[in-house]
Amino acid sequence: MDLTGKTLFVANRGEIAVRIVHAAKALGLRTVQAHSEADADMLAVRLADEGVEIGPAQATKSYLDVDRVVAAARESGADAVHPGYGFLSESPRFARAVEAAGLIFVGPSADTIERMGDKARARETAIAAGVPVTPGSDGRIESVEAAARIAGELGYPVMIKAAAGGGGRGIRVIESEADLAKQMPAAQSEAEAAFGDGGLYMERFVDKARHVEVQILGDGDRAVHAWERECSLQRRRQKVWEEAPAACLSQEEREALCASAVRLAESVGYRGAGTLEYLFDEARREFYFIEMNTRIQVEHPVTELVTGIDLVAEQIRVAFGAPLSLEQDDIRLDGHAIEVRVNAEDPAKNFMPFPGVTGAMHLPEGVRFDTMLYEGYAIPPFYDSLLGKLIVKGDDRAAALARLAEAIDATRLEGLKTTLPLHAALARDPDVARGDYHTTWLEDWLKTAGLG
Repeated sequence: MDLTGKTLFVANRGEIAVRIVHAAKALGLRTVQAHSEADADMLAVRLADEGVEIGPAQATKSYLDVDRVVAAARESGADAVHPGYGFLSESPRFARAVEAAGLIFVGPSADTIERMGDKARARETAIAAGVPVTPGSDGRIESVEAAARIAGELGYPVMIKAAAGGGGRGIRVIESEADLAKQMPAAQSEAEAAFGDGGLYMERFVDKARHVEVQILGDGDRAVHAWERECSLQRRRQKVWEEAPAACLSQEEREALCASAVRLAESVGYRGAGTLEYLFDEARREFYFIEMNTRIQVEHPVTELVTGIDLVAEQIRVAFGAPLSLEQDDIRLDGHAIEVRVNAEDPAKNFMPFPGVTGAMHLPEGVRFDTMLYEGYAIPPFYDSLLGKLIVKGDDRAAALARLAEAIDATRLEGLKTTLPLHAALARDPDVARGDYHTTWLEDWLKTAGLG
């Protein structure tokens, strides 16, 4: 498909905006980068063919304002809008508004976002597709009394989760009925504040679970997987380190997991890039679907390194109407990749945010660093602290870990406090080297290291 002369409007910021601009330009697209007043000097604006201001620094008045973003995209002469991740990327209202303006939304249909973005509905869809799910409620729980009945059947501990959310918000682990009565209203309030929807659902709590997710691509008729990633190293339910493939799986388990993801994606006629997230119970050797992210993921580069696929480019081509360019048998794993998230935070001071001015930068050769930084860039204090991702690849996991440690040691980002010291320590930790960890392991490790 020849996209020369077409225009893509990038409705996001930071490192993902840079990533999208690069992919779009490689496809021959003209790029228009949206930015708030605070982001006028960001790297994506400098790289794009044109920058368009969409409002003040506050995200609610710029990046999250559907009407402003759509109007700016239409006025720029764009053919399509890429939402990146976060902000409006999983907003069915935004997807509908983009299409109502006569533009292409780079992502699945609004109906699919609505269906899979509601965690309770996604769970029901997975069950219908024959995909295993964690034992839990049938849809949303409407009252504390109903929740107590379900929890009594499942057995404590249980987990209540925001039906409309993600990113760890609105989640509570419940140890008893008394705890449920106390925690459920708080979880509802948090979910309402974060997502505008206080709905909750319940699942059995899987102790010491591994977090594994499958990357899929679909064109509305057919879907393929690009294998899986593991994201078990988390702080406050936020991923900090990702790998591909997942070392905790056997090849048989890997193939069954990925096949289930394709089955679910095809059952909803999925279009674009998406990720299906699972918990893997090592003791039982069972995996359970938990949710779907209907967008590109922060951690997509590790999949790109081990498969050779440009996921963002494929996502854009499909949005413009091209069928998938890939057959499942063509997608093979090659080596092992690890990504660490480099945040503007000081691990020695309880991960205090550290916006500042970027000084001299030195990045090692032979590794990938997806970032929004450049020398002299002043990091705005208004947004997420993610500065970029350092991604390495080795022939196997041990080689990737060694390469990661070397790359971190060789990286210099002067003028900033970042999470690189945390990752340097993890890269040399014996438990990490053995793959002996789970989704709550890092919290305990941080306390021992004096960083929690």
